[in-house]
Amino acid sequence: MAWAVSLLLGALPILLQELTGSVPDAYTWISSGALLLLVGLSFAIQPLKPLRLFFVLSVVLLVGMDLIDVVMATSLWQQWFGRGPWVRGMLGAQLWRLAIALVTLAALFAAGLRRRDFFLVKGDLDAPAGAVKVIGIEGTARWNTLGRNFTLMISSGTLVFLLLGFRPSAAALARLLPLLPMVLLLAAMNAFFEELVYRAAMIGALRPAVGAPQALWITAVLFGLGHFYGVPYGVVGVLMSTFLGWFLGKSMLETGGFFWAWFIHLLQDILIFSVLAMVM
Repeated sequence: MAWAVSLLLGALPILLQELTGSVPDAYTWISSGALLLLVGLSFAIQPLKPLRLFFVLSVVLLVGMDLIDVVMATSLWQQWFGRGPWVRGMLGAQLWRLAIALVTLAALFAAGLRRRDFFLVKGDLDAPAGAVKVIGIEGTARWNTLGRNFTLMISSGTLVFLLLGFRPSAAALARLLPLLPMVLLLAAMNAFFEELVYRAAMIGALRPAVGAPQALWITAVLFGLGHFYGVPYGVVGVLMSTFLGWFLGKSMLETGGFFWAWFIHLLQDILIFSVLAMVM
């Protein structure tokens, strides 16, 4: 059931868009209705009870991200954020995402979870890292070293992808410099939103129900699918983002905190937002 809901959120819109050319307007409300039905059934069907919070968080994410298009179309939003450089419009989008994050936090606290239950603490930055030899993580690795090394590797890959994909000019770099403070703020806001809503909250809700390994992979796949039309984009973007989602979720589970996931994500967003600010 947890996998079915995550694929409903992540894969179905992509399939509809690619096969039919559009996602029906009713998709969000039909999907939200189905999730709310599951919330109701979780009070009557005992095996669904452990997934109740996950269903609620999925509704918050689905409806919140759909309503952003409605909000952005209003005259007030257009007046405040719709004119000017890219960073101005992105600020409006990030403020809406902050509202979604606050509703998510309210749902987590209402369910009786503490900040530590959904990793909203610094955690042990030098905790032991679980071995994954296929990608070079040995059994003696610790997160202070692993976090630093993977930050450099992932950031290098992101930078190469962006430079090859967008090819920004020297003149574009000059346009970026006065916008850099806003780029840093927007990157910090976006990294906080995505790490809280897509990862920390979801893993915190799923781990008691399906266990840490399944919770990690469900959230990683959901995060990856969410980047099919993002940056990076397409199948390559999904694969890169799924790996990143898995790695950041692994950092949360093993350090018990938010820092490494947010920091690594922040650096990727700084690179991405910098390029977007140059070319848009």
